[in-house]
Amino acid sequence: MMNKRPEEYGIRLRTQEHGSQKIKCPECQPPHNPRDNPLTVTINAEGTVWFCHHCEWRGSYFEKGMTPFSLPKQTYTRPTKPIENSTDKMYKFFERRGISKTVVDKFKIFDEKGWFGFQYFNENSELENIKYRTADKGFKQTKGAKQILYNYDNIYKKKSIVFVEGEMDVLSCEMVGYDATTLPNGAPKEAKFNENDARFKALQNCPLEATKIIIFTDTDSAGRALHKELLHRFGKDISWFVRLPEGCKDANDVLMKHGDKKLKEILDNAEPYPVEGLYTANDYYGKLHDLYNGNYEKPLEIGIQGLDDIYKIMTGTFHTITGIPNHGKSLFLDQILITLAENHGWKFAIFSPEHSTEFHIRRMAQMYMKKSFDEGFANRMTEQELNTAIDFTHKHFYFIETRDHVPSIDHILSIAKSSIFKHGINGLVIDPFNEVSAKRSGNTREDEHIRDFISLCKRFSRIYEIVTWIVAHPTKLQKGTDGNYAAPSAYDISGAAHWHNMADAVLTVHRDFDTSTTNVITRKIREQDLYGKIGEATFQYNFDKHRFLPFKKNNVSDWSGVNFND
Repeated sequence: MMNKRPEEYGIRLRTQEHGSQKIKCPECQPPHNPRDNPLTVTINAEGTVWFCHHCEWRGSYFEKGMTPFSLPKQTYTRPTKPIENSTDKMYKFFERRGISKTVVDKFKIFDEKGWFGFQYFNENSELENIKYRTADKGFKQTKGAKQILYNYDNIYKKKSIVFVEGEMDVLSCEMVGYDATTLPNGAPKEAKFNENDARFKALQNCPLEATKIIIFTDTDSAGRALHKELLHRFGKDISWFVRLPEGCKDANDVLMKHGDKKLKEILDNAEPYPVEGLYTANDYYGKLHDLYNGNYEKPLEIGIQGLDDIYKIMTGTFHTITGIPNHGKSLFLDQILITLAENHGWKFAIFSPEHSTEFHIRRMAQMYMKKSFDEGFANRMTEQELNTAIDFTHKHFYFIETRDHVPSIDHILSIAKSSIFKHGINGLVIDPFNEVSAKRSGNTREDEHIRDFISLCKRFSRIYEIVTWIVAHPTKLQKGTDGNYAAPSAYDISGAAHWHNMADAVLTVHRDFDTSTTNVITRKIREQDLYGKIGEATFQYNFDKHRFLPFKKNNVSDWSGVNFND
């Protein structure tokens, strides 16, 4: 095998530093989506390896005498080309469901001993998977197949598509002239998703160019959960919704009960999600009925004793965190994120350039394992425990790095948007604000620039239904009568009142050296009857467990000389 340098293959690396980076693949771009970066390149002291997650092209380069290393190979099983057998039983089944013989034949559906086969083709019309079902709802698919969207060969370049919950609904939409697709695994039996749910792998494998996506999932609890997750990944700016007749749960149900004209009418009258502007009560028709039936998002308790009493999480919100440098605000925020990941499976994108990413992961590893990372400590984690921590961090945290320049907020939000679509992140952290490019146009004042910055973050949070935390250092510090610095508020941050007035929640993290405690103060909770209240929770940092624990007066540690590296 030839040992050619990456650049000889047309690979254009952003940096020669050790680590992994995702870039464009010279083998499949174009015609592959030019906006995607499917090629993972890993560099270490031994050499360089690469693997494309789209076309699966792989390669490596090693200096003479070096021992090769490799990325884990991802292999798929392609189904054997079926004998496309058509039977009267199959056609009659689909006819009862309102699907014509013409549509059945167009999608190359076949009958294999009573199992109806739905073929999944990629953008090159190559067979990747076959999903089977029986008339009485038995399901199976090709074991080990690459997960792609159904009807992807037809819809991957379409600007308008319908996203439904099953192949029958795709065929139903086809009956009335609408291009539709679905995940191969539909919705879960429970209305619950976690980081190990592989059903969204098809979205990662199948980039879409659609600028209008009608989300048309089932009306049961699982369908509503799937709808919410798809809305989260696509964003409200390109998502539309439909109103179903009473007693109907999906597209095929409408087709069977009311006919093709009614189904077309419903799709023709799909409505965009309100993003901005003026609206009427009808724009909130679905949400009002959800409220009436108790089907609305409940505030999420983080799982930190004491904090849960005053501070809960609601998606689509913007949070300001402030505090005097080295008082532990970044460390406490890490604990919030890790606890959300542990208890609720949440994922996060983090921009935190004040420390190296490996230092940040080291800190998180200590907090997750509740053991020390460094040599010389009695409770130092084992190498196996370190690997456990790395695996946990890998599943839940994505670190935004821009090594060549100080990034703009637009650049950070662009990366965050990609991580929402590809990985389903629930939260974004920018720590601290002053590490984001301060460039502003024309004669824009600092307070106007900060107002626009916060507006962008708030809008992004609401469109994609994530939580955004911004850590911002105070610039005005005042000493109390005791000679110690008083706990700052958001009004003490550069940019005046915007950090307080525009935030949905404001937290101050303040260290009390006299009592060796850390106070977390909620300065503002926009909806106090829903997700918190103005208050204060007191914690003590436990150096053995590397976590903040509820304060106990009889268990005070000496914090003199301790630096949180905040």
